[in-house]
Amino acid sequence: MIDYIDKIPNNVELGQDRVLQRALEHWQPAYLNWWYDMGPNESHAFEVYLRTATSVEPDGWAQFGYVRMPEYRWGIFLQPRDVNRQVNFGLHKGQPAWQEVPAEYRSALRRIIVTQGDTEPASVEQQRLLGESCPSLYDLRNIFQVNVEEGRHLWAMVYLLHRYFGRDGREEAEALLERRSGDDDNPRILGAFNEPTPDWLAFFMFTFFTDRDGKFQLSALAESGFDPLARTCRFMLTEEAHHMFVGETGVSRIIQRTCEVMKENKVETPSDVRALGVIDLQTIQKYLNFHYSVTLDLFGSDASSNAATYYTSGLKGRFEETKINDDHLLNDAQYPVFEVINGKLVAKNVAAFTALNERLRDDYIREVQGGVDRWNRNMEKAGLSFRLKLPHKGFHRAIGNFAGHYISLDGEVLSKESWKNHEHEWMPSPEDYKYVQSLMSGRVVELGKFANWIAPPSRGVNNQPLNFEYVRFN
Repeated sequence: MIDYIDKIPNNVELGQDRVLQRALEHWQPAYLNWWYDMGPNESHAFEVYLRTATSVEPDGWAQFGYVRMPEYRWGIFLQPRDVNRQVNFGLHKGQPAWQEVPAEYRSALRRIIVTQGDTEPASVEQQRLLGESCPSLYDLRNIFQVNVEEGRHLWAMVYLLHRYFGRDGREEAEALLERRSGDDDNPRILGAFNEPTPDWLAFFMFTFFTDRDGKFQLSALAESGFDPLARTCRFMLTEEAHHMFVGETGVSRIIQRTCEVMKENKVETPSDVRALGVIDLQTIQKYLNFHYSVTLDLFGSDASSNAATYYTSGLKGRFEETKINDDHLLNDAQYPVFEVINGKLVAKNVAAFTALNERLRDDYIREVQGGVDRWNRNMEKAGLSFRLKLPHKGFHRAIGNFAGHYISLDGEVLSKESWKNHEHEWMPSPEDYKYVQSLMSGRVVELGKFANWIAPPSRGVNNQPLNFEYVRFN
């Protein structure tokens, strides 16, 4: 029997729902088995200085203290209900938000929740070995924080499946623990979550780019007419912000350290920079190109009947839907998408409710560009001319109108042969991965110490000093 106050902090009256209790009592042991098998490797006895959410109140969602990760209190939280909330878009605009699943949308809602839920354990699986090569205790603690919060986000989606979808939901919840990132026979649903995360530069890029996709997807779902899903996603967004912070500051600290070494030693060529034990800016650009392009595919096809259905049905809105000044029906609206016609990229207007994936992708690109601009200030301050640049959104795409075409960084349509000739100029080569991983041959765990290839952060976690014992190896 689970103690529903101590073990699973929640604001969904879990202790009063016997059916839901039995379902979670069955699911929790399977979840812990998955965590021991696929969670952070050889970490189960570590005491980690973690943030735990115990309520949605300002003084409850970020409680700090030491905890062993298998004993982390994975809670279930929804933002408080607004009894006056309405469906804000689509055919049901103006109706009261739904507190139960509308029968006609049951299958579509389950698919949305399962797809979102599948990304959470996938990222834990992708990152499970990185603790063995951490650049500091600060960074080790941060990846563990990301891991346990991805686990809590899985709990959030599993709660919805168990509470609102009966036997189908229970079966889907079990399947979330059976799929494996990168598995040939039973992979994760979305392609980016089957890619390896082989080193810390890849991890920081993933948390900057791919967790930011999570932000935009959750923001769109937070507009849903199905109120429990909307309220769940709003609270998840408070934790997603930390993941993006880890990514942006991690890449920034790598760039800062590289710039310091380049300036101090007056070197610029990649081989000379590498000889000094830091990651050259050209390799950072290649990692950016890969992670950015793979993440763009997560938004789906440029024109999508599923996206149109989700919107018109009131299931999934646009980013910051209620702040957009239009009729929120989109019956006559259009939106531009690109196609490849006769070897050229051509803009074409399509019905706006079919182009919602593309609109969300464009919203994402604008925010990502701001982060890249902040990274570039490191180079500007160091007096270096190099600047990071986002590739064209058609580059290295496997989904949508660009799939099957070979687009250069600048948006030129190339032959397959020509593109392949430049592939390792544009994306990490095996030699690039080998070099980056050579810098990460073991843990840096001495208090206050950081690996040579990354600068310390400007401040510690929760106002702790940088030499704080963020992880205790028992």
